[in-house]
Amino acid sequence: MEATKELKTRPKKEMPVPAEHTTAGQIFTPAVDIFETDQALTLLADMPGVDAGRLTIDLRDDTLTLRGEIESESTQGLSPLRVEYETGTFLRQFNLSEVIDQTRIEAQMKNGVLRLVLPKMEKAAPRRINVHAG
Repeated sequence: MEATKELKTRPKKEMPVPAEHTTAGQIFTPAVDIFETDQALTLLADMPGVDAGRLTIDLRDDTLTLRGEIESESTQGLSPLRVEYETGTFLRQFNLSEVIDQTRIEAQMKNGVLRLVLPKMEKAAPRRINVHAG
């Protein structure tokens, strides 16, 4: 008997923001996976509906801020029967440690998933020291 896995999506979670909003709309927290190698951290952020042109990545005072705007579809002349797709802004911040080489960060947005590669500084990357006999 073959086991099947069902793809389950998680609903967007509204992010509690300590400050007052200055723009209309909801603010969502993107789901994030972080992977580590000896050379870099790779961050994958799920931001469905966000186009690369509406994504801002800001690095200031060791704080990395991801902000993506969800552009709403035009519904002029249509009467909604059911509305489940919520629009607003994805927002998430990360404090970067001194081991990240901030000058070499790379970003790519594809199919609603942001991929950030955060390279480690050379001095932070582990290396093997060869021992010579004699």
